[in-house]
Amino acid sequence: FHPPKTVIGETESAGGDLVERIYQGIEAPMIRTRIESAEMVKYTDNVWHALKVGFANEIGNICKAVGIDGREVMEIFCQDRKLNLSGNYLKPGYAFGGSCLPKDVRALTYRAKSLDVAVPILGAILPSNDGQVTRAFRMIADRPGRKVGMLGLSFKAGTDDLRESPLVELVERLIGKGYDVTIYDRNVRLGGLVGANRDYILNRIPHIAGLLQDDIGPVLERSDIVVVGNNAPEFLEVYGRLRADQTLIDLVSIGDPAPGADRYEGICW
Repeated sequence: FHPPKTVIGETESAGGDLVERIYQGIEAPMIRTRIESAEMVKYTDNVWHALKVGFANEIGNICKAVGIDGREVMEIFCQDRKLNLSGNYLKPGYAFGGSCLPKDVRALTYRAKSLDVAVPILGAILPSNDGQVTRAFRMIADRPGRKVGMLGLSFKAGTDDLRESPLVELVERLIGKGYDVTIYDRNVRLGGLVGANRDYILNRIPHIAGLLQDDIGPVLERSDIVVVGNNAPEFLEVYGRLRADQTLIDLVSIGDPAPGADRYEGICW
């Protein structure tokens, strides 16, 4: 046997030691964790395999409908082991955004619909993504306080691209519900935005200029709830700068705070 991993769920180390000795002859990384996590890994493995089959079939069905060999498409797709077949994009967290992913999901699902090809998996991608925005909003709404500081506005760190950023969507919802929002993103300067990017944010949040801050300090100082929306390096130490009456909502896993910290909540952890 040459499995990719051996996962041991244990309630205490002595039992885990015994099970590890049983599997010691198998050449595979040995991973020991809580029983609940091990059980969830087993489900996640099998659901992922099932999802891959369904995904490939839906792509293949679209390909056949437009006269393309789906086998060739997926064979080429699988040659990308840097992004397509890797751990990239397989980290739980906030919604995706940007100018490419949402657009291409819409384009492919629209094409499938026009061809009368059922794609329930592909069709669920954008609603699922929107669900993470709703989840983040509810996490904020469940906490006391009406002043929210957003750390990050672009769809990922290191860019000023705001097009279809799920953080813009979250800010819109917060403003719509009467929250007092301030924003800090060192890459986003309204005067530096051009073209479609500038038009997008001014159409979505016309008064964005009044929300943006040039420094992280004022945002942290005035906020009841601080939301970390992208993984810019300067956000990694934010939790240690908060007062006892402030809460941190982490959408990107900036790092675990001290055990028992009830002022910290991660979106998926």
